[in-house]
Amino acid sequence: MGKTRPPERNKRNKKPSQNGSPSKSPTQLLSDAASLLEISEPQSALKAALKALKQLRQTANATERLPALALLGEISLQLGDVESARAYFAESAEIDPQGEVPEERGGGPEKFFWLAQLSDEGGMDSVRWYERGADVLRKQIARAVAQGGGNDDEADLDPELHENRVKLANALCGIAEVYMTDLSFDDAEAEKQCNKAVEEALSVAPDQPTTLQTAASVRISQLRKEDARELLTASLELWKDLDPEDPDVPDFATRISLSRLLMEAEMEDEAIEVLERLIREDDLSVEAWYLGGWCLHLLSQKEKAKPAAAAAAGDDGVDEEEELMRRSRSWLLKSLKLYQLLDYEDERLKEHALELVKSMNEVLGEPEAGEDEGATEDGWEDAESDGDDEDEDEEMVGG
Repeated sequence: MGKTRPPERNKRNKKPSQNGSPSKSPTQLLSDAASLLEISEPQSALKAALKALKQLRQTANATERLPALALLGEISLQLGDVESARAYFAESAEIDPQGEVPEERGGGPEKFFWLAQLSDEGGMDSVRWYERGADVLRKQIARAVAQGGGNDDEADLDPELHENRVKLANALCGIAEVYMTDLSFDDAEAEKQCNKAVEEALSVAPDQPTTLQTAASVRISQLRKEDARELLTASLELWKDLDPEDPDVPDFATRISLSRLLMEAEMEDEAIEVLERLIREDDLSVEAWYLGGWCLHLLSQKEKAKPAAAAAAGDDGVDEEEELMRRSRSWLLKSLKLYQLLDYEDERLKEHALELVKSMNEVLGEPEAGEDEGATEDGWEDAESDGDDEDEDEEMVGG
């Protein structure tokens, strides 16, 4: 009888998965997770990424875990799990404390910026994380410029360098905003640090709308409105004539913030142009309708304050102040209708909108049927309601 053949070691050690196919490598699992995240399946992506991290924890080289930790942080944020996201980014920061591991291997400064935004302490803790990420970018920018022969003009042609400068400017704007909010109790120091961060941001990325907006916000807080207007005008000029799909047009939230700043800087005409554009892009935005109504109300008050000789009627003979008030009320009624239909949760917005509508009703009288067609095709009182809800609707319109 011949000897039995021993099992082949490499085949014996390959554990099949439950469905009989070979186990996937961490790289394959992370690729699957990223693909699942792109098609909005974060729960499935989480399972694949966790499996990859479990395998990677068994390796001696901790830096190999960085891609999994970065992806798990992103997945957790999509799932609304802030605690887990913070834990993944914190572990990543422990493994790559200086951000020296290349971004394509899961390193770089991004984790520091997430930790700044997710900090449950806020204040100086957020500033420290922002600064840590900013230092990484400063070094990367300096190296890129040096490799380009120290010539900034030639170095600026490098898209990666441009991207890093924009990231650095955004981080510095984040620092400025922390000093304007969480740390504003120390007025002298906060103003000093705001100025320092904004000036550096403007020096590294002077042609970025968000940089210019943050600088304008700082100037408004310093009661330097003329300087703020110049910065806001420069920000608008960068993108106002571009197509909505152009990547250089700031995102919706950034332009909402811009409209608020324009109103604070008493640039209501520019603000309403921005808001009209936003409504064309998303006519279900409660905040955009509300801000437009408020802005038109401010314009009506400006018209009212004009001397009688200057407050002329429009081309069609309609009183300009009254027309602005009617448009304002129309926008506000639309915002209130959407507020209710979409279960919006900003109580202060609702209260202010109702207050403005009530004040205009006292001047204009109750809105007539179809008066708000400029903002919505069906009247406020046609909202989906009956019984007690219908009474509530009438109260909202009448104040």
